[in-house]
Amino acid sequence: MNQDVQSNNSMPDKDARTWAMICHLSALSGYLFPLGNVLAPLIIWAIKKDEYAFVDEQGKEAINFQLSMAIAYLVALLLCLVVIGFFLLGILGVYALIMIIIASIKSNDGVDFRYPHTIRFFK
Repeated sequence: MNQDVQSNNSMPDKDARTWAMICHLSALSGYLFPLGNVLAPLIIWAIKKDEYAFVDEQGKEAINFQLSMAIAYLVALLLCLVVIGFFLLGILGVYALIMIIIASIKSNDGVDFRYPHTIRFFK
């Protein structure tokens, strides 16, 4: 049952906003563990999606972004064979970090954040 049922003008409750923020920030675990950037948001989303509609939306958004970034990293790795990939890997890393921080702040503020340049695997 969704605890954060809301009208179009109201903000999700504090717990929903906090879990949505944690879902976005958990992607940073990818800097510590292989595939942590996808698995951590996926686990949080799977646990909290039925409890909070806002977490359901933001969790799918975080997973979609991380899957899109995984594809971009793969392409950049292939392009390392022609040197430009090393440059792209650096840009992708900085871009991902900035976007995760922005998404975390926005979701903590109750804003329904959408990552740009993201393939929507989960809708």
